[in-house]
Amino acid sequence: MKLDYNLKRYDFPLLIAIIILNVIGIFIIRSATGATGFDDPQVLRQILGSFAGLVICIALSLVDYKHFMRQSTLMYVLSVALLIGVMVYGTASGHGAVRWIQLPIIGKLQPAEFVKVGLILFYANYFQKVKDEINLPHIVFLALIYYSVPIALILLQPNLSTAIILTVIIASMVFASPISSKWIFGALLIGLLFIGIFFYLFRFGHYDRIPFLKDYQADRILTFLNPSENQQSFYQQMYSMMAIGSGKLNGKGLNNDSIFSVKNGDFLVEEDNDFIFAVIGEELGFKGSVVIIIIFLFIIIDCLIIAYNAKNISGRLVAIGMMAWIGFQTYTNIAVATGLFPNTGITLPFFSRGVSSLISVYAGFGITLNVALQRRGQDRED
Repeated sequence: MKLDYNLKRYDFPLLIAIIILNVIGIFIIRSATGATGFDDPQVLRQILGSFAGLVICIALSLVDYKHFMRQSTLMYVLSVALLIGVMVYGTASGHGAVRWIQLPIIGKLQPAEFVKVGLILFYANYFQKVKDEINLPHIVFLALIYYSVPIALILLQPNLSTAIILTVIIASMVFASPISSKWIFGALLIGLLFIGIFFYLFRFGHYDRIPFLKDYQADRILTFLNPSENQQSFYQQMYSMMAIGSGKLNGKGLNNDSIFSVKNGDFLVEEDNDFIFAVIGEELGFKGSVVIIIIFLFIIIDCLIIAYNAKNISGRLVAIGMMAWIGFQTYTNIAVATGLFPNTGITLPFFSRGVSSLISVYAGFGITLNVALQRRGQDRED
């Protein structure tokens, strides 16, 4: 395949930032799991997933992203098929949620993670194709229908956190598309109306009438709103904040054996997943936490720069989609760990365990890197 772009324009700072986060993440996973070496099965799985993800990222970054645009409809169909497959062949978790498919050799796979990439590509291509008719009612209606199908299947798992992430991703892409501000304001008003109804039902104890909300999800929100009345459910976030605060400025160090460690005392729950930022705060301290947050911020800003300089609408929307994905998921996870948001179950990219998440994020960034590779020194395509 002939490359019609200059590799000197490759966005190495973005790739290096991603690798740095991933490497730190492996050390944090090792510490969070209490593993004594890197040959621990869970740590080894994370390392292998990281290598696989990096190879996929670099490979995809050298493939013209317009090839993926041409296959975006197929990717959408495959995404929906995967979600249907989860409903039929999926494996249940402790809460009864069916989100994974068990595969030979590979093990558990969470298709919803790959659906994020599929929908970013699909909507980037969709808005590129309909750019001249984007404000017509039937075009907007079709975009809503395309959104509703995978979201409904994800809510049936149930997986509210992923549904929220996908909603934020697609909403960000819609905002960055050439769509009229009238549609955006209309959508905002409808969204505010639903939020108002949601809070009304919670305020008067009618949350059981919200169809997509499960009991354990409602309990998390009630715990956040009234922690003093739900102390037994609040302990996860309480111990997380204790761990972060105990790290102070410099932290206690990775794999420390301090008897005063919140992590070592087994007080943390999901310390290698949803609450891994608590381990970061305790062991790397304020300094280490800020460095990680700044690297994430650099990635987000870089994606915005890529979007601004993209050669066409589809390239711009791919970068915006990745920015929204990483930005929202990262800072929501941190907000939960620090008690600013209710427990959502949203993981921290590159840090929380999960090969599906690693590979899907790497794949998304691989395509984004190709968008960046074609941006400078070439004519923009409107």
